Amino acid sequence: MKQRPRIVVLGSLVFDFVARAPRLPRLGETLLGDFFGMFPGGKGANQAVQAGRLGAEVFMIGRVGQDFLGEQLLTSLRASGVTTEFVREDTAVKTAACCIHVDAQGQNAIVIVPEANLACGREDVDAAAKVIRSADVLVCQLEIPVATVAYAVALAAEQRRTVILNPAPAQPLPESILACVTVLTPIDTEAEVLTGCPVKQPGHGEPDFCASLSKAAAQLLGSGVENVIITLGEQGAYLRTKEREQHYPAFPVTPVDTTAAGDAFNGALAVALGEGKSMDEAIRFANAAGALSTTRAGAQPSMARRDALEAFRKTLAPS
Repeated sequence: MKQRPRIVVLGSLVFDFVARAPRLPRLGETLLGDFFGMFPGGKGANQAVQAGRLGAEVFMIGRVGQDFLGEQLLTSLRASGVTTEFVREDTAVKTAACCIHVDAQGQNAIVIVPEANLACGREDVDAAAKVIRSADVLVCQLEIPVATVAYAVALAAEQRRTVILNPAPAQPLPESILACVTVLTPIDTEAEVLTGCPVKQPGHGEPDFCASLSKAAAQLLGSGVENVIITLGEQGAYLRTKEREQHYPAFPVTPVDTTAAGDAFNGALAVALGEGKSMDEAIRFANAAGALSTTRAGAQPSMARRDALEAFRKTLAPS
């Protein structure tokens, strides 16, 4: 196993305001909640924190405003061992924020106001070009401008770096980006947006792969992606490559908050691949991280450290 892989995360930093109620409100409805919390978040920052807590050398690239929320986000990253040298404190914009509503089953609805994330540009990538070229894995999402992501993944691909793209929030992407991606990690609905193919999850206990998952993944492979991992929440993850396809069951848990489960998955996947684990091992490791994160409230507070994740993996086998 390679020690301390170098992971570079380019993406969003968002401060989360979380309210929990027995159910999600209907349009125009006001509900009384039973919990409110304020947590550092953002898909990029969450993934960086997860990778840092699992022991990787992590560099975050992005932007925050020069304000209180930005300070809190930087503090959280540093506390998790993430280098913030390439997170710019921009005086012209505010730090991104979002409102998250969570129901009693841990399901959520989210509204994000991106602010500083939209200012993240090529100059931010250029400032970190040296660490991108030397990284074991570059991780990106789509909460910053797509042009910035395209520029970064092309730079990493030139150096034959592993590129993980978590295509969220979902939007169509040009093949020029997809051709640079080593591992694409959409959820089922994001795979549908990317391909135009209706995607349905396999039913509980279904022995065969759902044909729609296979069709969507095959289309993405045809666009140049090397590996497609469609994450399926409580049903685990589905992998398709040019050679094979496989379903990886989820670890059985009772969820409290599913907000950052995908971010835990992606951060852990980056670490596992950076350590030289096989794709099978990496997905199982990432599945465990995603499941464990749902048992805790908040985005970054739910990202597990290595000892806790290893203990969890020993006590629970996938369903």
